[in-house]
Amino acid sequence: MNTLDIGRRRLLQAAGASAALMALPATATPTAGKASATALSGYSRRARAIVERALVIDMLAPLRIDLREDAYAEPLSAGEIADFRRSGITAMHHSWGIEGPDAHSQVLAHMAGWYGLIAHHADLFVLVRGVADLERAKADGKVAVIFGVQNADHFRGVDDVKLFHGMGQRCAQLTYNSQNLIASGSTDRVDGGVSDFGAAIIAGMESTGMLVDVSHCGPRTTLDAIEIARGPIAITHSNCQALLDHPRLKSDEAIRRLAAKGGVMGITGVRMFVTGAEPTTIEHIVDHIDHVARLVGIEHVGIGSDADLYGYDAMPAEQLAQLKAAYKASYGFRDRIDIAGFDHPLKIYDLVEALIRRGYGDADIALVLGGNFRRLLGQVWR
Repeated sequence: MNTLDIGRRRLLQAAGASAALMALPATATPTAGKASATALSGYSRRARAIVERALVIDMLAPLRIDLREDAYAEPLSAGEIADFRRSGITAMHHSWGIEGPDAHSQVLAHMAGWYGLIAHHADLFVLVRGVADLERAKADGKVAVIFGVQNADHFRGVDDVKLFHGMGQRCAQLTYNSQNLIASGSTDRVDGGVSDFGAAIIAGMESTGMLVDVSHCGPRTTLDAIEIARGPIAITHSNCQALLDHPRLKSDEAIRRLAAKGGVMGITGVRMFVTGAEPTTIEHIVDHIDHVARLVGIEHVGIGSDADLYGYDAMPAEQLAQLKAAYKASYGFRDRIDIAGFDHPLKIYDLVEALIRRGYGDADIALVLGGNFRRLLGQVWR
């Protein structure tokens, strides 16, 4: 869901901030980790064992939701580092919505800045270039960072797909919520589908080995992209329109077509994408997992939480107001964005407990946690 207006920040400014960050000690801003108050011993032995064994991939999880232009320039505190390590998450798809006429330069600056934070914490993070990095992160007890962009405005042509892939980008949404040269977004009044230029970008992404994502695309664009693509694509973070009529959610037809080509859909915990009324609980998140599993099979559903370790409601009030103001009224924000039990660093354990209560077996839970996205990424990132 998150969006970021980087403004007119330039690549050299980001690179300078990154260099300054790398010179700072890793414990520059020590704070107590929010997860420390929730001991792992509070979860069942079975849930802990499942997470310990599984490759857990959150296919939309920014490292830090912070709307400041230089959010990457502050090193993680000791408490935050501890929260990442105990979260149980193997890989996080770090992706922001960046759009507009300056998107190319903005994404370059964005990548330079966040790469600085990742490099500064090389003892914690692994920048992903291929699936072997996912396995390596799991073995080493680190967090793999999949770098993506929740838009494709920065692709001025097919050559730019190769450029950004070479720099480490491994996933791109075709659109954010609004129309671009490629296709239409989910909150556009009219969805014209994928343009000729968009079809060329999809072909370029597939030939390069970059995952095509249609999470924020409009309904016709979503179907077009699935049809145009030769191989599987992804809906990294959305939910089921059959359970809730919201413009950001996907129809059963789209989910069936996605699965027919081997794609995977990540389920999100953003409150207004889960239910239309209160109370909203983690059980309602599992309802969406259930729906996809029953519709197309357990092999086509995963997790895309669409939040960092702490959630949106932990943001400073002024930033939260700024975030909400950036979206159309059709997004339907309520008082809270997060869901209790899915708004803290140990949320994966809470989700596993909910899946256990729902009757899922260990092997199927492991597929939902990351096995399905691991299979898809292995096919795409050749």
